[in-house]
Amino acid sequence: MANGTTGKKGASGKAAVKAARGRSVVAKKGTPWGTIIGVVLVVCLLAGVITYYMVKSAPQREQKSRDEAAASFAPSASNPDPSKKIPGVITAKYEGSVHVLPTERVAYDHSPPFGGPHDGYWAACNGVVYPKAVRTENMVHTLEHGTVWIAYNPDQVNSDQVAQLSARVKGKPYTVMSPYPGLDKPISLQSWGHQLKLDKADDPRIDEFIAALRTNPNGVYPEIGASCDALGPGQFDPNNPPPFDPSKPGPDAKPMDYKGTTGATGEQGGMPSGAPGGQ
Repeated sequence: MANGTTGKKGASGKAAVKAARGRSVVAKKGTPWGTIIGVVLVVCLLAGVITYYMVKSAPQREQKSRDEAAASFAPSASNPDPSKKIPGVITAKYEGSVHVLPTERVAYDHSPPFGGPHDGYWAACNGVVYPKAVRTENMVHTLEHGTVWIAYNPDQVNSDQVAQLSARVKGKPYTVMSPYPGLDKPISLQSWGHQLKLDKADDPRIDEFIAALRTNPNGVYPEIGASCDALGPGQFDPNNPPPFDPSKPGPDAKPMDYKGTTGATGEQGGMPSGAPGGQ
């Protein structure tokens, strides 16, 4: 009997030890909350990065689609000025290389102007989006070099529309954008001798106009191959450009048939005389 009892107690003790070991193993294999939280945080971070990228890159991705849709308006030898097929485009003939002094104004025949006498220093126009309105006489000079200038009325165009317009300009050569207070339409596009006024930033004619006229090599603008780079302080500083003058030009303003001011900056090969590389 004693041995039987001892045997039972021994078996019971072994079972208890085994159960205790089992509970210890279960405890050691508990839920790895630290790892799970870490993985969740990484996933959330990646999701945030992807969402941020998708939101920030949306204007550029949308613009790529617009550019592709407007590709058929690129100029060719058989179709030298495709802008003639764009509804709303108006045209005029202007003489190039007629310069005025930085202190002089021009009585332009359109607002915004798209040709005529202009300052000898051009505004930097290689994909520049100016946050404030810039002196008109400098902006007109950019058109002479083959640029498309997008002007907008800051009182009629909201921030989303500004972003849509900016996507057409930022980082793109021979393209420039600026506010134009008092504009009679929300948006106006200018190239030398061409203008198109519009109501909405998603209008496909914006992209057609740019495709047809920016650096169009078929005699559409006077100075093919001229620079659009920044000239710098003392000439035209894009970080501190001459401001827009909203007042009506006075009686001393130069007329559209003006032949140029003696001593005004001239150009040789797209560079103003006196500038580095100019004559």
